[in-house]
Amino acid sequence: MYQTMQNDTIKVGSLRVRFLVEPAESSGSASVFECYVPANSRMPAPHSHDGFEETIYGVEGTTIWTIDGETIAVGPGEAICVHRGQVHGFQNHGEVDATFLAIATPAMFGPAYFREIGEVLAASADGPPDLAAIGEVMRCHGLTPAPPSTT
Repeated sequence: MYQTMQNDTIKVGSLRVRFLVEPAESSGSASVFECYVPANSRMPAPHSHDGFEETIYGVEGTTIWTIDGETIAVGPGEAICVHRGQVHGFQNHGEVDATFLAIATPAMFGPAYFREIGEVLAASADGPPDLAAIGEVMRCHGLTPAPPSTT
């Protein structure tokens, strides 16, 4: 048995991510990561992924997910499944920090994505992020950026 409780926390803007089960540790069947979302924050650019499902389980606070245009609140003990191809993103509108677990099945998604996105964001700390570079990293890791909203 392999236990990963000492994995580093990866900062991506204000989001913090810590992998509990990496793809190699599950023979590629699942990756599990914990996400810490500060109060009053908006998170990843809306995106989809065709190669895996992502199940979200609320631990603390509440995150607001938009999945294919539908808004869903996920609080402690609640779960949702984001199916392949569904455009989604999340926010924390509340005044309380939130934490959720994300399970990607199969495990086509790992810490490298968050590290690379974090590097792109850090490089643009004094200005707007390089959207082309973010899109390139996303596509490299099996995520498809959603087209900009017209509303």
